[in-house]
Parts: sequence; structure tokens; C-alpha cells
Amino acid sequence: MTGAVTGPGQSLYDDPAFFTRYQQMRRHGTGINEDLERPAIIRLLPPVVDADVLDIGCGDGALGRWLAGQGARRVLGTDPSMRMLRLAASHAHPRVRYCRASAEALALAPECLDLVVSSLALHYVADYDGLIRRVAGWLRPGGHVLYSVEHPICTARDPMTGWIAVGEGDVWPVDDYARETTRSQQWLGTAVTKHHRRLATLIGGLLAAGLVLTGIDEPYPDDRTLARRPELADHRRRPPLLVVRARKPNQGAPTRLES
Repeated sequence: MTGAVTGPGQSLYDDPAFFTRYQQMRRHGTGINEDLERPAIIRLLPPVVDADVLDIGCGDGALGRWLAGQGARRVLGTDPSMRMLRLAASHAHPRVRYCRASAEALALAPECLDLVVSSLALHYVADYDGLIRRVAGWLRPGGHVLYSVEHPICTARDPMTGWIAVGEGDVWPVDDYARETTRSQQWLGTAVTKHHRRLATLIGGLLAAGLVLTGIDEPYPDDRTLARRPELADHRRRPPLLVVRARKPNQGAPTRLES
């Protein structure tokens, strides 16, 4: 999760203590990025050869570098965190460049992209509908947007307290689902703010922007993954992630991304 902000122009990942804890989690593989989220992103990816790509909330740049390795013509990674961008830049790739910017502040030329991706960042964005409209404008006809977010079932309760004990077991509480406001959560020892949106709002924003829904996934651990990481079993009880792909209809003349 690489797009979190603590306030205007402030990135949670620029806090040294939080950044260190986050890096430790990723190095130890205790999150769900490698085993659930990234495979789902790859399954839904459209062809990327010769594509101009934007990665919103790029973090350490791993996804963008992978896309370049798969043949993307050019990748622009954006993130509000200077620490994350420094880490990304330390793994240079000739077809990947980075820019420090929040999703809300991004401004690009019309129809300059073939693919926009975002990995676990859009639940930190306040104006989802506005961003999706701008993304639709940046895409060339036939271009795609593909993103992952925390599942609305996970973000519904306020505060996001996680599993709660009931009798001799535990359950995942789904409450306040229709109230689309910010949610607070303690994550890696830090208070984090996210935006809860209903599934209908997420999909509806794509449709309202003139995009066509072409893929959706709620990834969960398969048997092989559980044999290796049994602690992920709870993710079969409720979906942790939502992954969505949409396409801009083929119409009009495309342009090229300027250097």
C-alpha cells in the first residue's frame, strides 16, 4: 500500500519509523502483496507490449519495472512519498521514470496512455470519481485502467478494528457499509486514514466516466498458498481485496505520450 497520506502533501511513508516497519513487512513477506494482490493484477493485465503506462501510487516501483520487463514502451511511476521514490530510483530501469505527485494533483495530456495501473492506493484518494474521470481522459481509445483496493467489506466498519471475538470464535464485522466516509485504522503501529466506498460506487465511477468494465476479481489464497502460509486462511472467510479492470471504448484518434 503506497499511496497513504497523513495530510495535504504529507505521505505516511515519509515517516521514518513507519517506513522502516513497512519495509520490514515487505522483506519478510508477511503481507498479502506477493501472494494475493500481485498475482491477481497479473491475471487481469491486458497486453503491455509497446504500451505507455502510468502507475499511480508506485511505491518502490516494482510493478512498473515488471511491466517494463514485459515490454511496456514507457512507464511513469508517481507517488507522494519521497522515501518511496528514492527507493524506486535505486533500482533504475531505462524505460521507467518517477515523479513525486499525489493522485489528486496528477495532470497529463489527453489520450497519452495505453494503461493506468494502481496497486492498493486508491482507497487513500479522497476524490475517486474525479480521478477516474481524469484517468479516462488520459487513456487512448482501447486503453485500460487496472487497480486494486482493499475490499469494501474490509473498509466498511468505522473504526476498522478487524476480527472481533464472538463466543469461542471470531467474525469479521460489516457495519456502516452505506456510509461512504473516511475510516481510521491502526496499521503497523500507526493511525491510518482510508476512504470507504461501496462496490457500486467503485464500479459506478468507472461506468460514469465512459469506461467499460472488463474484469473483476476478489483474490483469495488457494490450497498451495495455504500449505505454505497457513496464516492466510482467514482471507478465505472474507475477501481482503478487490481488483478491477476497465477499458476505454475504441473511438477517436490516439496521440502519443510526450517525452
